[in-house]
Amino acid sequence: VQFVESGGGLVQPGGSLTLSCTGSDFAFYKYEMSWVRQAPGKAPEWISGIRTDGGRQYYLESVKDRFTISRDNSKSTLYLRMTSLTPEDTALYYCARGSDSNYERPLRGQGTAVTVSS
Repeated sequence: VQFVESGGGLVQPGGSLTLSCTGSDFAFYKYEMSWVRQAPGKAPEWISGIRTDGGRQYYLESVKDRFTISRDNSKSTLYLRMTSLTPEDTALYYCARGSDSNYERPLRGQGTAVTVSS
């Protein structure tokens, strides 16, 4: 199982970013997926999950209405569209199998860094 996350960067408060995560070496379409983030000095935090067919999404309350999770099973890729970003969203973002806070551990990818700063 491998994940490659991308799309992070430096963005100003109020800005937007779209993250991608491509999975390999497993049947991506069979697994519910999540985004997990880890802010500096803090424990990993589950923020969003999605069912196998993309028909149901789940969000941490603090990102609901700002973040949108989606997936393209034909590309084995998970996405996270992030808008209205705040400095509190600064973190390393990972994808993981599972659709809720019981996502599969340990985190396997290298993550993609998001920094929200003016």
